[in-house]
Amino acid sequence: MSSRKPFAKKKRLIKATNMNRRVPAWVMQRTARRFTTHPKRHTWRRSKLQK
Repeated sequence: MSSRKPFAKKKRLIKATNMNRRVPAWVMQRTARRFTTHPKRHTWRRSKLQK
């Protein structure tokens, strides 16, 4: 990540990076595999961050 960007934007990007993970296995188990995909997943090439 480049250093020349505002701190607030950097914080948002870091938060989005941490949220960009799969649903944990225990969640799938608890919901009987109803939630297998994460609703907030994003690919940096195809789709931009949600506002």
